[in-house]
Amino acid sequence: MHMLNLGILAHVDAGKTSLTERLLHTVGVIDEIGSVDDGSTQTDSLALERQRGITIKSAVVSFAIDDVTVNLLDTPGHPDFIAEVERVLGVLDGAVLVVSAVEGVQAQTRVLMRTLQRLRIPTLVFVNKIDRAGAQDERVLANIATRLTPAIVPMGSVGEPGTRDARFTPFDDARLQSPLLDLLAEHDDDLLAAYVEGRVPRDRLRAALVRQTGEALVHPVFFGSAMTGAGVSELIAGIRELLPAAEGDVDGPVSGTVFKVERGPAGEKIAYARMFTGTLRTRDRLTFRDGEEGKVTAISVFDQGAAVREGAVTAGRIGRLWGLGDIRIGDTIGVPRKSPTDEHHFSPPTLETVVVPCRAADKGALHLALTQLAEQDPLINLRHDDVRKEISVSLYGEVQKEVIQATLADEFGIDVTFRETTPLCVERPMGTGAAVEFNKKDPNPFLATVGLRIDPAPVDSGVEFRLEVELGAMPYAFFKAVEDTVRDTLAEGIHGWQVTDCTVTMTHSGYSPRQSHAHQGFDKSMSSTGADFRGLTPLVVMSALREAGSQVYEPMHRFRLEVPADTLAAVLPVLARQRAVARTTEMRGAACVLEGVVPVAQVHELEQQLPRLTRGEGTLECAFDHYAPVVRGVVPDRPRTDLNPLDRKEYLLNVTRRVGG
Repeated sequence: MHMLNLGILAHVDAGKTSLTERLLHTVGVIDEIGSVDDGSTQTDSLALERQRGITIKSAVVSFAIDDVTVNLLDTPGHPDFIAEVERVLGVLDGAVLVVSAVEGVQAQTRVLMRTLQRLRIPTLVFVNKIDRAGAQDERVLANIATRLTPAIVPMGSVGEPGTRDARFTPFDDARLQSPLLDLLAEHDDDLLAAYVEGRVPRDRLRAALVRQTGEALVHPVFFGSAMTGAGVSELIAGIRELLPAAEGDVDGPVSGTVFKVERGPAGEKIAYARMFTGTLRTRDRLTFRDGEEGKVTAISVFDQGAAVREGAVTAGRIGRLWGLGDIRIGDTIGVPRKSPTDEHHFSPPTLETVVVPCRAADKGALHLALTQLAEQDPLINLRHDDVRKEISVSLYGEVQKEVIQATLADEFGIDVTFRETTPLCVERPMGTGAAVEFNKKDPNPFLATVGLRIDPAPVDSGVEFRLEVELGAMPYAFFKAVEDTVRDTLAEGIHGWQVTDCTVTMTHSGYSPRQSHAHQGFDKSMSSTGADFRGLTPLVVMSALREAGSQVYEPMHRFRLEVPADTLAAVLPVLARQRAVARTTEMRGAACVLEGVVPVAQVHELEQQLPRLTRGEGTLECAFDHYAPVVRGVVPDRPRTDLNPLDRKEYLLNVTRRVGG
């Protein structure tokens, strides 16, 4: 039997979870369709998901279409939970992108489609809600062609849109042939030649559609309604025929990727892994991450809507694994697999808030609970402030903050509040700076020589560490200690923000060789250790960064704002006060569409004011775009959580026992 790992993706409220329920009902996995509003769906299993009517965590269910077993992954649509979507992308063989026939293409829809195309994931488009008042199939189809991709193939027509009797009628071969030929011939010279000669048999045309859909060159579009079931059978047939089955050698070396981690009833870790090659069996020992090892104690796989215990999970399948206590999301198990989906494709969180327990006695429990939540979401970073005894969490938006609050209360019994949400800025070096401290020379109290140069690097290049000294000049462990400490130190720059987009070059190195006496042990007071290099490096890094200078950059969102034209005079001054810059303005009948950029710090207030300014008719779409230099007002500083290498005296008093003068 063939396997297909299929993702359902969409903007929030487009009907992904309802479509999942309808698919499961149509193929016979469930007898009754659950309701998002009633909280009775198969995939929204969290109490909070049922209460809010949104998907927060990705979920896996399984069903069969003829000889194909489909593992269906229902993903969140709300942009605050984009990290969940990112993890799922790496395990998909194909996707269904859901678009509402009423609202059309929205901000998250565009973000998702761009990513699916970049990763070349075969994708079908399903236009949902054709039965809803206001549904316009032709307008939405044109919307998809202009705002998502022109490489679309309508697979049928809609009758009586906007009514309970709305239906989807597949095109016959003759009706489908003309638009198909025009599109498919762009990528197939032989087909183009046959087209010119007027001889393209149906089988050849269909084969070309299957092949080009599988190569993510074209995207068939289906219409229907998850509520009434219209068009769903045709979509299922399209999934079966047009999307490629999973590939993988079951006899090859074990290789897989962990895309989800959850806790079982007893608190045990359960890892969800997609297997790409090989066969993983119960009691097998696995290597993952940086040489970590673990033994698989139990395995379950998905079959006919449920997870069932099995003795093994083979290539192409998704398994739930027990026994891997140190496993984390994103870990490769077995042989590493190179894939473009191993990289991050969505922007990192751009907001941060301090989590405050309502009861002081819960501080320790809060630390443990947040650590468990962070291990389930690698794009949610925790920042521990040991000086103030506080924990900050990075966020995508205010909804995510509400979810964290409710999860801590429901699952851990911890009531929390939050401080004001602030934007997460970054620092970049403005120029080149260098510093060096020599072993056994005042004022250096460490038995180490470290010299570093910091240079600016291209945007989005991160931090690169290089050597200008010979690798054999001292033990490798000391070089490694310097590199690791450089990266840790740059988590907080001159102004307390993460330093990025720079190259750090080690220009000087030196150490005191191991000293010992006859019949005695190792003399630490005369011999360099890794602690010397870890202690000295932050001082050198900050001296070099001070010389280079650093600029603080704030996160910026690109926005698309549609408002009634007669409210524009009231909206523009508010945009100016929020430091939003409109780059394009377009009149569309009685509406005006503005596109531009706005600081992330101002988005929430803009969202709150918009209904009042536009009689509730304005719509705002935002997505992260870039970081821009802070040029107005006071440069924002973030309180430090390290031992402050900017203050040499304070730092040395806290770090070293050998303070030298």
